[in-house]
Amino acid sequence: MFKNTNYNDLYAFLQVALEKSFNKASQKIGISSPALSKKIHALERQLGIQLFNRTTRKVALTQAGEQLLRTVQISFSKLDNELTLLEHHRNSPSGSVKINCGLQVIETLLLPKLAHFKLQYPDIQLELISENRFVDIIHDGFDAGIRFGSDVADGMVAIPISDPMKMAVVASASYFDRYGIPTNISELTQHQCICYRLTNGQIFQWHFNDNDTIIKIKPQGQWIFNDDYPTLTAVKLGLGIGYLPIDLITHELERDQLIAIFQEKIPPLPALHLYYPHRNVSSALRVVIDSLKRYST
Repeated sequence: MFKNTNYNDLYAFLQVALEKSFNKASQKIGISSPALSKKIHALERQLGIQLFNRTTRKVALTQAGEQLLRTVQISFSKLDNELTLLEHHRNSPSGSVKINCGLQVIETLLLPKLAHFKLQYPDIQLELISENRFVDIIHDGFDAGIRFGSDVADGMVAIPISDPMKMAVVASASYFDRYGIPTNISELTQHQCICYRLTNGQIFQWHFNDNDTIIKIKPQGQWIFNDDYPTLTAVKLGLGIGYLPIDLITHELERDQLIAIFQEKIPPLPALHLYYPHRNVSSALRVVIDSLKRYST
């Protein structure tokens, strides 16, 4: 019976008990004194107890009313505190955001774009997990993931957070001195190439645009990785030719540590997209989303 008690009636009881006056309590609540009196009578009938001793001059709590007052005060005080906390969270987002993506994306995209969180959003914890595989972000406990393109599963939202990714075919001067520089795309199949193993087990094919014709080359070589960083290291060591994001090798190109070939024939990869399960996201993830969109170029 008590679990169906109207919380508005309990709040009305609280105000009458605190003000010790139906007139003052009714003004505070914003209803008439007779209407307030009816609420209290209805509450007493439902509870089966008398809460107030009333006279023409004063209103006093009964023993049962005193007990109910202590309980109601604690409950409404706790509710007020929780509502205040929610307001704080709305104005100052907090919590954790766990994102699945590749290491290169973390270092060249997420860290630069989200570095301002240190000062602007100190109550948000960012957990960036490096995995070069597509994961079920819901099943694996992630809030979001990052991948090329906007083709995601039903029920997912995908937003672009980068420009299309420019790629480059590169090798060290020592490699080209030893094996020569390919003069056309087809000659790449005769060279040691640093290969990239995709999550589906296939070797990533290198894409070229030759006179508006897309050419795909399946690289062959002694070394196979599933991450761009060891690929870059292998290329710098002269172990072969690599196919790498330009953002990752800018310094090496500027310092002539690596030499790019066929640059005008390499189409960009699709833009990186942040994807997440639905639009009703936490305030912390919403700030991450807005930041990545704001700082995208």
